[in-house]
Amino acid sequence: MARKFRGFTKKFFLYANIVAVAVFLLACLVPYLNPQKWWFLSFLGLAFPFLLLVVILFLIGWLIIMKPKMALISAVALLLSFKSITVFFAFKRQGSFTTEKSPETLRIVSWNVARFVELKKNMNKGSQTRQKMFDLIRAQNADVLCLQEFHTSIKEEYYNNIEAVQNELGYPYYFFSFDTDGDKHYYSSIIFSRYPIIDSGFVRYPRPTLPDVLLQADIKWNNDTVRIFTTHLQSLQFDKKDYESLNKIKHVEDSMVSGSKTIISKMKRGYTNRSIQAHIVDEIMSNSPFPKIFCGDLNDVPNSYAYFTVRGNMQDAFLKKSFGIGRTFSGISPTLRIDYIFADNDFRIKQFKRIPKKLSDHYMLVADIALEK
Repeated sequence: MARKFRGFTKKFFLYANIVAVAVFLLACLVPYLNPQKWWFLSFLGLAFPFLLLVVILFLIGWLIIMKPKMALISAVALLLSFKSITVFFAFKRQGSFTTEKSPETLRIVSWNVARFVELKKNMNKGSQTRQKMFDLIRAQNADVLCLQEFHTSIKEEYYNNIEAVQNELGYPYYFFSFDTDGDKHYYSSIIFSRYPIIDSGFVRYPRPTLPDVLLQADIKWNNDTVRIFTTHLQSLQFDKKDYESLNKIKHVEDSMVSGSKTIISKMKRGYTNRSIQAHIVDEIMSNSPFPKIFCGDLNDVPNSYAYFTVRGNMQDAFLKKSFGIGRTFSGISPTLRIDYIFADNDFRIKQFKRIPKKLSDHYMLVADIALEK
């Protein structure tokens, strides 16, 4: 009886290992499968960290019970998934970030500021958070700010955040697409600079995607011209009910089907629309005559079609100078790195930091970048 049980247990874990490895390797293919056709597989990109953990646990388990041949199943899968692992997890030892910077270094801040939390002047907890956000930006002493989900208004009772950043933080130059968000309210991404902006432009993504924009600004920096891109790709547009459904599913308080229908529909729309937007970003950036830097909220993880399409051959500042997963979104899951700073190979990433302060629902990213001589 004991022998039969051991035999059954061994077969069960062997088959479970094979299934886990198969799904894991399928997740590794997600960045190469266009969600407009393969949207139902894109969900595996989000599951990649957890699938990776399962495969590693199987590997360790087989080695503990002295079954090295069985461990090869996971070991081979991990070798095949090397590229996926190295975009998900940074292996660089991270030293302390040096506040002082040289004239040859361009310091970039990228941050989804969530409309600075408060739109209307109320002098309450929201306005205190907004001021803390301004203080955090000021403390970085950056040369360029790329801010997503930026809001400004010309109504007296609302914040004119463009003037505030110019006057309070000292960024005289900016480029903004002035997408209306209601009467005399404007909402989009924005680029601020302490160096002159000598040219600029934007592309609004086509329907059926949300009308987000890709901004570009040519900055005169020392004796060089650098092109800065920033954007915010389509979000999942989860509302309070969706987050409540996620919470219920987590705690098995609701039917999986009824609680996840809307969520799956929004995720499908997000994946397919981001693929359209990502191709537009890739095409426009590939035509840049100047060294380029991209900052943005892709609303997608590294093991995704959007990330691989936008990044292309550019350097990921986090992967170059950090260690770990690098979460940038404070909600849902600790594995969500969805905000990025990329630089093409004309640059050298000198240092990078992520500031995990919960002011916005995203964390600020800061990078020092120098042109190669």
